[in-house]
Formats: sequence, C-alpha cells, structure tokens
Amino acid sequence: MGRGKVELKRIENVTSRQVTFSKRRNGLLKKAFELSLLCDVEVSLIIFSPSGRLYQVTRTISRYRSSIGMAETQDQQVRRMEYWKAEMQHLEKSSKSLEEAQRHLNGEDLLPLRMKELKKLERQLKIGAERVRSRKRKMILEHVNVLKTKQRALLDENGLLQTRLTEIDECLRDIPQLERTNSNEDTTTTESSRDH
Repeated sequence: MGRGKVELKRIENVTSRQVTFSKRRNGLLKKAFELSLLCDVEVSLIIFSPSGRLYQVTRTISRYRSSIGMAETQDQQVRRMEYWKAEMQHLEKSSKSLEEAQRHLNGEDLLPLRMKELKKLERQLKIGAERVRSRKRKMILEHVNVLKTKQRALLDENGLLQTRLTEIDECLRDIPQLERTNSNEDTTTTESSRDH
C-alpha cells in the first residue's frame, strides 16, 4: 500500500507547517548521513528554519572550498582544525542562542522581541509554571499521604497504649483487694494454728 501523493504548496497552518518542517528536516538529515555512510561520499547539507535557526551536516569543507575556487588544503591536520573550528562556531552560536532564550525566560532583554515572539515566550512560561505547580501539588499530596500514614500509625499505637494503661489500672486496683484477702487468710491461718 503506497502513500498518497502530497500536493506541494505552502502549508498555511503554522503548527502543521512546523511539525512537517521538523519531520522532513530530520528525514533529510538522516538521508544525508545514510548517503554519506553507504556510498562513501562527502555530503554537505545546510538548512535554515523559518526562524533563522541553522541545521547542518558538514562532511566536507575542503572539497567545497576547491569547487568554488578556494585553495584546497590537503593536510589532514588542517582539515581537522577546520572541522573543529566550524563545529566550535556552531556550538558557540547554539550556546548564545540558549543563553538568549534563558535571559528571555528570566524576563530580561525583551526589547528586541516582536509580538509573536513575546506571545510564544508567554506560552512557554505558562506551560512551565503549570508544570512547576503540578509537580509542587504532587509533592504536597505525597507529603500529606506520608503524614496521614504516620498519623494512623500513631493513633493505632495510642490505642494500644490506652488499652495497656487501662489493664495496668485494673491490675493496680486489684492489688489492695488481694493484699486484704491475703492478710485475712493469714489471720485466719494464724488463729487456726493457735486453736490447735
């Protein structure tokens, strides 16, 4: 069973467009990696998202340079340095982007943001706050359940102690009667022995 043919035109729904972009981007990156691995070829792929974020697979910098007329470097060490330099630049850009997002989440540096970005940030904060509240409620309920369990155990123990205390009180009340009974028996025994 084959898939239906998809009409290639711009997706109007923003959410659907973002989901499609994400899925197809991942598929394209996967295909580029597989092509590189299976066919032992060098693949270079650069994708910019609608928001300007860069996604890239770069397996060959030196070949690209030679194809556009730049001097090709044959030295492996130079290639490695170029690769790591590009990787470092990519990581620095990602780090700056994450730091900027963190500042925005902290309510800092909001002036350059447009209304759409502010609304997105507000949604993220609402979702985050709701997750925090949910986790907090869960922790409080767990703590309340632990306290209720301890309370039940203490009430059971208190009941046992009350029962034992009542038994001890009854025993203490019976002791004077036993002493009187024993002293009466002793007196009776002493009088009987005198009579004999």
